[in-house]
Amino acid sequence: MAVDVQAEAEPEANNGAMPSPFPSAGEIMVSNVHKSFGMTRALDGCTFSAHSGEIHALVGGNGSGKSTLAKVMSGVLPVDSGQVSVLGHAPSSPREARGYGIATVFQEVFVADQCSIVDNLFLGADSLWSKSLSTRAKAEAAHELMAELLGGEINVELLAGDLPLSVKQWITIGRALLSEPRVLILDESSAALDLDSTERLFDKIRVLRDQGVAVLIVTHRIAELVRISDRATVLRDGRDVGVLVGEEITERNLLGLMTGRSKPAAQTGAHVQEVLHGAPVLKTRGLKVWPDGGEIDFALHEGEILGITGLDGQGQSEFVQVLAGVMKAEQSRPTVRRRDGGFAEIAELSDATDHGVSYVSGDRKREGIFANLSIYENLLMPLYRAKSRAGRVAVVDWRALASVFAWEVERLAIKLGEATDKITSLSGGNQQKVLIGRAFALNPEVLILNDPARGVDVGAKAELYRHLTAFAARGKSVVYLSSEIEEFLGFCTRVLVFRHGSIFAQVLAEDIDPDLILEAMFGHAQQAHRHAARAEPEPGGQGQPRRVIRENLPPWLRQQGWDSR
Repeated sequence: MAVDVQAEAEPEANNGAMPSPFPSAGEIMVSNVHKSFGMTRALDGCTFSAHSGEIHALVGGNGSGKSTLAKVMSGVLPVDSGQVSVLGHAPSSPREARGYGIATVFQEVFVADQCSIVDNLFLGADSLWSKSLSTRAKAEAAHELMAELLGGEINVELLAGDLPLSVKQWITIGRALLSEPRVLILDESSAALDLDSTERLFDKIRVLRDQGVAVLIVTHRIAELVRISDRATVLRDGRDVGVLVGEEITERNLLGLMTGRSKPAAQTGAHVQEVLHGAPVLKTRGLKVWPDGGEIDFALHEGEILGITGLDGQGQSEFVQVLAGVMKAEQSRPTVRRRDGGFAEIAELSDATDHGVSYVSGDRKREGIFANLSIYENLLMPLYRAKSRAGRVAVVDWRALASVFAWEVERLAIKLGEATDKITSLSGGNQQKVLIGRAFALNPEVLILNDPARGVDVGAKAELYRHLTAFAARGKSVVYLSSEIEEFLGFCTRVLVFRHGSIFAQVLAEDIDPDLILEAMFGHAQQAHRHAARAEPEPGGQGQPRRVIRENLPPWLRQQGWDSR
């Protein structure tokens, strides 16, 4: 039954709940564990138990201690106090944990970019003097496993660095599966996967459960864990606040335990037609993100929140990166409105930044944070020049920067110890908040977000939607890419669905429906054809419906069978 041990939570979140016992017979037991990082208390008397043959979700807001608990059970982190027993052992290192049958897929995607897929899959499997399998046997095992996980063939000799983030995520999952674990811990392992890939992962997880494996899932995607979990333990502020079982695992119950309040009200896309006929601020004409992709005619308008989605690898990520100047298009360039009312081309990132376009990447490790710098420096570094006093030698106005830092930390509810702590001391979700705060601090006219809510809990997502809605209400514009359809509901002015490198369908706010968008993502858009239009409204109307499909795909997509979908 659900239970909340913190007095401030609202009683309706766990009405009639009974305290969850700590069963001594559990194969995985954590009792009264404390763990701190400097001033940050990550675990504060946390207790948790799980059993073989079950799928058990660890749920909580950013900074609640989920990932820290996963690392404690994986032998990555020692505890300050308390007891940990996994399969009768207390692993003190990842290698020791592996020897006990514990495999963990961590939140960050760890692959060696200069090594092949097969070499990445077997990292750590061999000792200095012996090999676990022959080279040929490894290649065969890698090929069979990756074909199963990806749903199609792939050359396992390809370098990992040349692959998209989703395939790298599959490599880390495959590495764990090859160890034939008795306990599998997945820390946000579906964050980089699209809907189709997530379903394949779930199918594999169910098979493992039925084989007697204990599967522990750390995720922010509540809709996913409601479908897949047998039990769910909720953490808040480093403590376990409740356990839900079976049909008790609902979005309402989870949110009540996570936040102490009911589900936040959905935002609404008001004045859609007025917004779409407003002044454009960012445009493309005849733009191509793939050599053989369709041309993209597009316009973003003042006050618009534009959603962009598609199955993984359909060109949507490249499109938003082209808009932000992070990468170059195969044909044409986007143009952005200058302050004098004219338009300037975006050829590189500095062009976008100079004209008020800010970009936030969901891949914070590679494209966002400076891991060796402080939280303060990570949030404010782009402002150093703007907040400097002129003279023979420019001097940074630290007082002005301090006020900006305090404002962004407060409004985004970033949980931190000291501002001078390294950004890596924060949870993944709070690191992402720092990147979003950095973008807001630049006071942009256009904000482009590439899967910004990856690793961010549902409460923080609601706050982000509120901030973006207020941002758009001031006449600013937002491009919001996500693979989670639920993020668009009641939030976006319209949604563009990408397929085969170009816009396949457009859905306006009043018609945004998960089933409709999902059909378009898979190319079954008969009902969506009336919405499939030019992404830039024609003068006096919404343009003529069109459908853009290209059969010439990049080689790695063809290898996965996408050309037959």
